[in-house]
Amino acid sequence: MHGSYPDYWARPVPSFGAADPRIVLVGLAPGLHGANRTGRPFTGDYAGELLYQTLYEAGLATRAQSVSADDGLELKHARIINAVKCVPPGNKPLPEEIRACNGYLRAELASLKRVRVVLALGRVGHDAFLLASGLKRSAFPFGHGREHRLEETRYLVDSYHCSRYNTSTGVLTEAMFRKVVRRACELARL
Repeated sequence: MHGSYPDYWARPVPSFGAADPRIVLVGLAPGLHGANRTGRPFTGDYAGELLYQTLYEAGLATRAQSVSADDGLELKHARIINAVKCVPPGNKPLPEEIRACNGYLRAELASLKRVRVVLALGRVGHDAFLLASGLKRSAFPFGHGREHRLEETRYLVDSYHCSRYNTSTGVLTEAMFRKVVRRACELARL
């Protein structure tokens, strides 16, 4: 990607947000012209518009828009981690890429001690979290708005991904997304 877009970040995109979060959002991978360009998850693309607006409305972000990695936006009580750290070919992560990056997800999740809610943004985020946690997919089926109790005070909450495709086809509405984020906040006691 360096040759085609010399001004892009074009390397692994680090996680973003609070160092000791109560909510972790697990996304898919950097978008070609979003995080791959800016160096911050969900920044500079359509999915980020809905995500950051919703996080702002829920009190989890200091701004409603994320336009660059140095725009001053901060997350409160929340952190975004992608299942895959680099932009995948065709902008869709392959199973091998998810497995190859899963150790990073596992290590980061293990280092975050106060997480009460993992909000999976799409089936890829859901499955990557389960793999990183050593949990069986059959025991935790994916479904928008579905809540899975992991321990006494820890939950996995599922949402359809906030992609342009899902919102333009009506698979995910803004109201549906707001509702699942609000529920994640309730479960996290925020």
